[in-house]
Amino acid sequence: LATAATMSKVAYPSMKRYGYSDQLASATIAAGGTLGILIPPSIILMIYGILTQTNIGHLFVAGVIPGLLGLLMYLGVIYVIARVSPQDAPRGERTTMAEKLHALRGVWPFTLLFVLIIGGLYGKIFTATEAAGMGAGLALILAISQRRMSWQSFRQIFIETATTSVMLYSVLFGAMLFAKLISFSGLGEGILELFNDAGLGPWQTIVAILFVFLLLGCVMDSLAIILICVPLFVPILLAHGFDLVWFGIIVVVVTEIALITPPIGMNVFVLKATLPHVRLGAIFRGLTPFIVIDVVRLALLVIFPSISLALVAFMK
Repeated sequence: LATAATMSKVAYPSMKRYGYSDQLASATIAAGGTLGILIPPSIILMIYGILTQTNIGHLFVAGVIPGLLGLLMYLGVIYVIARVSPQDAPRGERTTMAEKLHALRGVWPFTLLFVLIIGGLYGKIFTATEAAGMGAGLALILAISQRRMSWQSFRQIFIETATTSVMLYSVLFGAMLFAKLISFSGLGEGILELFNDAGLGPWQTIVAILFVFLLLGCVMDSLAIILICVPLFVPILLAHGFDLVWFGIIVVVVTEIALITPPIGMNVFVLKATLPHVRLGAIFRGLTPFIVIDVVRLALLVIFPSISLALVAFMK
């Protein structure tokens, strides 16, 4: 959610400046914002590992290839859209290599900032929360040192940050309340009893569980789904002999799909809150090819578990 909100402020204006349509620009941000919960370091995978007593390092390694696969598939979707509907993504002006290198001269401080923050995360120098603070602080120092920060712009940044934070926490608070309602109503226990009585085969069980995750993901926060559903389904999965590392990746991918699936894709409504002039219908229409390619990726991960587990086996 935070990724979609942030990128709507950073990427959307640039995309519009180069002539991208509202539909493609907003859909790209909403879909791209889902990748962060799979590509390590992932808070969702950490919580899943704690709940299932699965090696978190193995989960992180297992998420690399599916995450990169999702990235490449999204790039493919955008390329096809640009070829089929050039009015949605008009071709930019051609530039020479010298012009490209000259343009990069002004972004090296921010590239260095990115490398420091990501390197610190993967090097276990600081946590994700500390990295966020480091990033904000260093970005502020860079802006001041380059004389791009005025009191007026600082005030505007503060107001927009507060507005976005309140909006995000309101969404999360509502999702947590709904999760509590489901928990207290006994729906979780009912689902467990339903699976036990149905006598489904192993793959039928997987499909049914993923369908439950997809439905709940349309209306609930991903963390709430993990906390409620995973402890209920783990005994069933172990009884059928499924690998919990593989299932963790599958769960996160399904959650990604749910975040952009109508009627209540939470990433879409977060994007709508930050871009009120963009119609919901346009965002959902733009997301259709991304949802289709995500379903293809999910099918590949389910049919070929080695996509997730090959790197884990290699690292062992």
